[in-house]
Amino acid sequence: MLWTPDLAAYLEDAPWPATKEELLDFANRTGAPMQVIENLQELNDEEGEVYESIEDIWPEASNHDLFYDEESEDF
Repeated sequence: MLWTPDLAAYLEDAPWPATKEELLDFANRTGAPMQVIENLQELNDEEGEVYESIEDIWPEASNHDLFYDEESEDF
């Protein structure tokens, strides 16, 4: 499973909190790249496990500015 900020950004508007199946449905409906769908399919989750945010499926996300605010002047 390989996540990058670009791939994770496809889940920015996902219906968090969400199950693996809900995230897969969202990714398919919104036309996310196949790599996003494959990453979600590889999740080792228990039946009905709920993910609160992208950090639950990609812990390194907290080290990245995933959803850069273009209006923000601070870097």
